[in-house]
Amino acid sequence: MTDLNTIAIDEADQALKAKHRAMWASGDYPTLAHDLIWSLGPRVVEAVDVRSGERVIDIAAGSGNAAIPAAQRGADVVATDLTPELFGDGHRRAQEAGVELEWRPADAEVLPFGEDEFDVAISTVGVMFAPHHERSAGEITRVVRPGGRIGLISWTPQGFIGQLFAALKPFNAPLPAGARPAPLWGEESHVRELFGDRVADVRAVRESVRFDRFATGEEFRAYFASHYGPTIAVYNRNADDPAAVAAIDEALRGLGDRAIARDGVIDSEFLLFTATVR
Repeated sequence: MTDLNTIAIDEADQALKAKHRAMWASGDYPTLAHDLIWSLGPRVVEAVDVRSGERVIDIAAGSGNAAIPAAQRGADVVATDLTPELFGDGHRRAQEAGVELEWRPADAEVLPFGEDEFDVAISTVGVMFAPHHERSAGEITRVVRPGGRIGLISWTPQGFIGQLFAALKPFNAPLPAGARPAPLWGEESHVRELFGDRVADVRAVRESVRFDRFATGEEFRAYFASHYGPTIAVYNRNADDPAAVAAIDEALRGLGDRAIARDGVIDSEFLLFTATVR
């Protein structure tokens, strides 16, 4: 007999994933990634010491800011993402860099690969946005061989992007049952718990990336309102409520102004987590 509860959960997950795909396809995430966080890709590739000939999976790769540097080291790279609309820019940048890699649509929670297929798994502020954290962590350790390496970069709750999500939370839809906030991936204790005894040689360090293109909080607000899918989704959700839109404007403008006032730039903290699969 068919389990109707299982069907309902599956349908809810499918609807949630479709919503996430549309969110990340909105705006212009590839340009934002190039403008603000491209340096995170080489950082995680360096941290796990990707080597020539290794098979590497970049999970939630976006337009490839980690996948492309990995391929430049001679690795055999598969870049996966729930939102294949981002691959066009990545393919162009890979061609410009003189490297080839495979671009494959995939859900981080249900990766279409067998066990132990990869030597290395990496993700830069990507896998953190898959809603069911335990599933994603389980898939990472499933597809990476014993002795293989994991490298993840995630925004911390305390850092600037974590504060951005906190500022947007009052205007956003509640998380569906079973989903967990993305910035939890930026908490070392949470990531250690997710992977548990499936990994060894754990190292977690907090670093930051500098956004130096915004002179004012309004410049920051306007850029994220036009480029960043999660911000665009919140504006769209509140579009029929002028007071809410004005409040979102003020929250983002104030967030940017406060950060810029400290030293003229925005520093956004992230957690760099590396480990070896047992």
